Amino acid sequence: MGYQVTTPPTEPVTLAEARLHLRVDDTAEDTLISALITAAREYCQHYTQRSIGSQTLELRLDEFPDGAIELPMSPVTSITSLKYIDTNGTEQTLSGSAYTLDTFSHTAWAIRAYGTEWPETLDAANVVRVVYVAGAATPPATVRAAMLLMIGHLYENRESVVIGQATAQELPLGVKALLDTVRVWTV
Repeated sequence: MGYQVTTPPTEPVTLAEARLHLRVDDTAEDTLISALITAAREYCQHYTQRSIGSQTLELRLDEFPDGAIELPMSPVTSITSLKYIDTNGTEQTLSGSAYTLDTFSHTAWAIRAYGTEWPETLDAANVVRVVYVAGAATPPATVRAAMLLMIGHLYENRESVVIGQATAQELPLGVKALLDTVRVWTV
């Protein structure tokens, strides 16, 4: 099982917002700042295990599970398609009436319709393919603030070692504290 981003999101923090936050008027650093925006979003996604910004993902499974299909990187807003390779080796598209999207909890699920079973698949790798859209177009303010803090940190600290200080300390209400509000916590 694995998933990939097929359509990345529009960055939730614009270059203009990042430049304002950094107090940078010169456009000479725009390429660097744009890269830092993407790095900050990717870090926030990794840390929270949630989609930051609306994006299309593709999940692949070796077979249908006994129950529901867990869709990583919530919040999931829609399922675009659910396809599989049947026992004859032919790709089939499952009708939208054969399953439903459950978004009630932090984890989203594709659940088969009442009274139905998942179809049989070819015994091979990656024969079930779910394409879905995840992430809010406008993330919570805490995520945007965390991204701006991360962008500022990366902009000011361009090396792995800070010279001239005895120790480096994380801000008590820094990036992780803000992201804890949307992080998916496992039990």
